[in-house]
Amino acid sequence: MSQEELLVLIYKKDERAFTHLYDMYAKSLFSVINVLVKNREEAEDVLQEVFVKIWKNIDSYNESKGRFYTWILNIARNTSIDKLRSKNFSNTQKNLSSDNFVNLLEDSNKLVNRIDTIGIQEFVKKLKPKCIEIIDLLFFKGYTQQEASEELAMPLGTIKTHNRNCINDLRNYLKI
Repeated sequence: MSQEELLVLIYKKDERAFTHLYDMYAKSLFSVINVLVKNREEAEDVLQEVFVKIWKNIDSYNESKGRFYTWILNIARNTSIDKLRSKNFSNTQKNLSSDNFVNLLEDSNKLVNRIDTIGIQEFVKKLKPKCIEIIDLLFFKGYTQQEASEELAMPLGTIKTHNRNCINDLRNYLKI
């Protein structure tokens, strides 16, 4: 079943689609969740929560804003971060680097992951060092902008501006 066919079935809330959705993405999403949460049992709970969120919130997916895999990966990442914060994990436990994240996806045998990560590392390398550092803290380690501001000893407004500019740079690289 293609991703397009799967999306049509999910939008129709066809129960067969849930099984296909899980089979296609569970392994890769679990890998990302487990790296963030660092506890297999809790990672399994988060994975289940992620699939429920995907199913319930499919209407908020906008194909023109990005790929489906990126959308569900963000749900998994955000749900993992919510789990970490709910358990009052300290920032020292949020030590996933962007290099580890890219390698995690590139090492997977799933075709979907290989397609979504082709060249990602090359795009990240093109960013300015400060951009890599900010994106690493905000998107891969789960820091808030305020926490990143404190960690980097930079004003909050500067972090917000750099973040916006860095994301725009990354978008421009991805359009090429």
